Amino acid sequence: MLNGKAILFCAFVAFGGFLFGYDIGVISGCLIMDDFVKRFGTSNGSGGFVLDANRQSIITSLLSAGTFIGALGQAFTADRFGRKRSITLWSAIFTVGVVIQTASRNSIAQLSVGRFIAGLGVGAMSAIVPLYNGETAPKAIRGTLIVLYQLQIITGIFISYVIDLATHSIPNSASWRVPVGLQMVWGLFLIVGSLFLPDSPRYLLGLKREADARRSIASVNGVDIEHSIVEETISELSVAIREENEGGKATWLECFSTRNMLWIRTLNGMMLQFIQQLNGQNFYYYYGDTFFQSAGTSLNPFVIQVILGGVSLAATIPALRLIETWGRRRSLILGAILEAICAIIAGLVGHFLVPPGASANPTPRNKQGGDVMIAFAVLHLFSYSLFWGPTPWVYLGESFPLRVRPKAIALGSATNWLWNFLLSFFSPRIAARIGPLILMIFFGMLIFGAVFVYLFIPETKGLSLEEIDELYRAHVKPWNSTNWKPSSKHIDAQPSMDQRFTMEKSSREEQSIN
Repeated sequence: MLNGKAILFCAFVAFGGFLFGYDIGVISGCLIMDDFVKRFGTSNGSGGFVLDANRQSIITSLLSAGTFIGALGQAFTADRFGRKRSITLWSAIFTVGVVIQTASRNSIAQLSVGRFIAGLGVGAMSAIVPLYNGETAPKAIRGTLIVLYQLQIITGIFISYVIDLATHSIPNSASWRVPVGLQMVWGLFLIVGSLFLPDSPRYLLGLKREADARRSIASVNGVDIEHSIVEETISELSVAIREENEGGKATWLECFSTRNMLWIRTLNGMMLQFIQQLNGQNFYYYYGDTFFQSAGTSLNPFVIQVILGGVSLAATIPALRLIETWGRRRSLILGAILEAICAIIAGLVGHFLVPPGASANPTPRNKQGGDVMIAFAVLHLFSYSLFWGPTPWVYLGESFPLRVRPKAIALGSATNWLWNFLLSFFSPRIAARIGPLILMIFFGMLIFGAVFVYLFIPETKGLSLEEIDELYRAHVKPWNSTNWKPSSKHIDAQPSMDQRFTMEKSSREEQSIN
């Protein structure tokens, strides 16, 4: 299969997204498990226990605080130790955090510290995945392979919901220790698997290890080390590295320089990550169990979460194709509009038809309102997973030249985690005050997101990294970028390296048949 090894390696690295997705889902279920609430909550004065909004926000948000630091920290380790060793290092840090969480008995401080440490690994992986896949994936399927990261996030969320559903009724700490502790398995899987990954050929060439770089390229593409694709890749990377070295070491400030419109590209990547976090999806993922428990519906909140996770997973699969056919701009604009419609309907229905305390004293009116909320929550997450879930990560992974790519991607990822932290910390407090009207905040951000994409985000579908450079240098208006053609396409009609590789392989197969 063409580039089969590249797909395999990129899919494995994308498993880093599974760590984050699984943690989101598993902690959402833990927040309403009886043993978990008893151990980490406070007495309600009536012989029971409650996990108030303050404690919920601390438990959930500490992981996001760690992810912010980890996303920035990987920029140093990726350049110093290489992409491969960075994956091993941060996976090990994540696993240590999980061990601390699982060993917690009654200390919310220990649980929170464990989540913070695990967050370091999750945040680092969020930047390493698009970095590694962007440097390793063949150009023709780069967008699709970067989308695998989002697919792994959603898969992790869904799997965690299913496991929470299976264990929540266990009458002891196994109800939450089993789903939380399983994360050690995921961490160890990444640690062991990363030992067999080829390192980025760009990193190896930067260390003047050309022989190792050649072996890495050959391994990723499934060809002999003497193949022409190896020679051409070495030549391209050598030119890029030489230009980088001539300019000195890239700095963080260079990401905001006017050269090649880098400041606009960096801000666009950061803004897309900011808007993505305020789409509203993580409110459902983090606090869906708690939120729907008060909606007056007859469905088990754990069952609702499994449904939401399944819908999200089903929507992400066609995104693998849509990202290369519909393009980036259309996906983002349409997705923002669809999600905004869902948010405003769910918010208004929840406010007017599901009064506080509905779950304690349900009425037909409450149940209908709760069911409408859940229906539009499903549609909201479906639209998010199809459009806004994967597309910002694709844009982040393909928008920067090699020289500043690790740092620019780190800034985008850190922006994602900063707002993830703020959302997870303040959402339960806001929802406790205004209830379902919190969805109106997300509605406003989604409308803003649609306008922002139309005005500032160019279409990059089908363009190489060099052509994206040309797009920005040409100062093409984003709303005209869909029909823009790079000058190289008029000058050089030669097939691309990937196309030549395909033709050569097809020719060899025909010869073997004859």
